Amino acid sequence: MSLRTPLAQARGLGSARSGVHHWWMQRLTAVALIPLTIWFVWIGKDLLNADYSTAYAFVASPLNSLLFAALVVALFWHAQLGLQVVIEDYVHTRWLEITLQVLARFGAALGALASLLALIRIGLSY
Repeated sequence: MSLRTPLAQARGLGSARSGVHHWWMQRLTAVALIPLTIWFVWIGKDLLNADYSTAYAFVASPLNSLLFAALVVALFWHAQLGLQVVIEDYVHTRWLEITLQVLARFGAALGALASLLALIRIGLSY
C-alpha cells in the first residue's frame, strides 16, 4: 500500500526526486566558487596597485577571461539558487512568490549577461 497519490506514482515524482537536482546544483556551484574566489582575491591583491593598462591586459588574457567568466556564471547561478530557496521558504503569498522568483531569475541572468558582455568586449578590444 503506497501513501502516494496515483498521479504522483504515474509521474514518478516524490521528495527524493523533486529537489535533489536543485540541491546538487547549489553544492556544485559552491564548490566551484571556492577556488575561483580564492583566485579572484589573489589576483585582486596583485592588481590593487596596478595601472589601468596592466589590469586591462590581465583581464584580456584568455586564461584570466575564462576564469572570470566561470566565476561570473557560478556566482550568479549560485545566488539565484539561494534566492530561490529563501523566497520559497519565507514568502507565503503565491502571486508574490512567483513574481519574486521571476525577478530573481531575470536579475541573475541580466547580471551574468552584462558581466559576460563586458568580458567579451575587453577580450575583443585588446
